[in-house]
Amino acid sequence: MRNDMTENPYRTLFRLDGKRAVLIGAGGIGREVALALAAHGAFVVCADKDPEVAKQTAAAVSGEAVSLDVTDGAAVRDAARSLGDVDILVLTAATNVRKRMLDYTEEEFDRVTGLNLKATFTVLQSFGRAMVERGSGSIVVFSSVRGFVVEPGQSVYAATKAGAIQLVKTAAVEFGEAGVRVNAVAPGVVETPLTNQIKANKEWYDAYATKGALGRWSQPSELTGAVVFLASEAASFVTGSTVAVDGGWTAVDGRFTPPT
Repeated sequence: MRNDMTENPYRTLFRLDGKRAVLIGAGGIGREVALALAAHGAFVVCADKDPEVAKQTAAAVSGEAVSLDVTDGAAVRDAARSLGDVDILVLTAATNVRKRMLDYTEEEFDRVTGLNLKATFTVLQSFGRAMVERGSGSIVVFSSVRGFVVEPGQSVYAATKAGAIQLVKTAAVEFGEAGVRVNAVAPGVVETPLTNQIKANKEWYDAYATKGALGRWSQPSELTGAVVFLASEAASFVTGSTVAVDGGWTAVDGRFTPPT
């Protein structure tokens, strides 16, 4: 019996060779996502509001850099038309204002919802339209564990991340007949510059570390496997799902371990 492993389709199940990916939000976690997509064979277009961030990440993956403010609906629609056939779209861009509800301003509310929710809708609509017309594609939107569980000071952020999950589900249903898959990734606590405020407070940092089942924070690189999976043929029958990459955060009821 011939043992030719090159004919085994499972060897290439996660490969993205020949795929064109657009990554919106190219810094922090986005940079690691770009590296992972490129490592699996995709050509990555790195889009970011900061053109230098886009250029640096694009250079790291031999990709293309695009300056894009996703809160500008016209710019997003233009990008969806001008970037050619897109096989994979990953949206990581988001913002947060950590304040209690009674202290929130209208401007802060509009800023957080404008990026995290309205821009998510615009990206899904604009890039989804082109994918539906072509009859293929995979979209991955970053949500958060805050889409499921909350804490004081996270009202608007949590609402937008829950909203993003529902947008993903709806897009999956509406785009599915055309062969387009739409999914979300929900990270837990991640070591990035955006969490410096928490890391500067040891009690706060340790409380987050011990909340999950693994007892630690994640690194940005640990989120990339879920993205590659959802983008690849390994997830050909996965759509409308939210993959929690949270170290067991949403699996644990409270931070107290009772004596047993």
